[in-house]
Amino acid sequence: KDANKAEFAEWLRATHGLEVDPTALVGAQVKRIHEYKRQLLALLHLAWLQRHPEVLESSGVPRALVMAGKAAPGYVRAKLIVKLAHEVGNAIARDPRIRERLRFVFVPDFNVKTGQHIYPSADLSLQISTAGLEASGTGNMKFALSGALTIGTLDGANIEIKDRVGAEDIFIFGMTATEVAQLRTDGYRPTDFRDRDESLRAALEAIADGTFSPDEPRRHAPVVEALLDRDHYMLLADYRAYVNAQ
Repeated sequence: KDANKAEFAEWLRATHGLEVDPTALVGAQVKRIHEYKRQLLALLHLAWLQRHPEVLESSGVPRALVMAGKAAPGYVRAKLIVKLAHEVGNAIARDPRIRERLRFVFVPDFNVKTGQHIYPSADLSLQISTAGLEASGTGNMKFALSGALTIGTLDGANIEIKDRVGAEDIFIFGMTATEVAQLRTDGYRPTDFRDRDESLRAALEAIADGTFSPDEPRRHAPVVEALLDRDHYMLLADYRAYVNAQ
């Protein structure tokens, strides 16, 4: 794994001009960009960490997160998520308070050759879709077979991976599919989760107020407004469980 991570860091440097500490704990979220796959959940956590670097100072190990994938040509919200990912990564790279402890990179133009560098290097595989919506998942299998530990919801092939590796070697968080359905039936109010979680509130504010898009401060405000209004994929309901698992 150490050799794979060193090779990956060199590949990123040579091909994309991106610097990642080869000793960092590498998390990876590689999949089609879609709201139900919840790349935005990972970005909310990063947005909060960027405002609170002291959280990482107590950790003995630097962290890196790699995200990759493509959005459908007409899927405007997914393309905005890609744009936000690049902006969050750039903000972290520019911030001297945090950049030695955390790096985040969105690897462009994902394909099979790119995947051959990413899958073997990951320590942690992010499989964080809303429970009940992932048909199966094959990326999580590739990561698991390459030695990465899974952090994910009880969804898709994560269920079979848990059965194979044992509950002690997988980090399951968040609502089950049954709990998701029940919360919808009961009446989901995403603002309730925002109001009682200071870190979630700070993350949402950072994205909405233009912290990551100073050239166009309201570029991502509609994303936050949609989360607070409806949050169909229940990111806010699972946010605290995701942060605790991380």
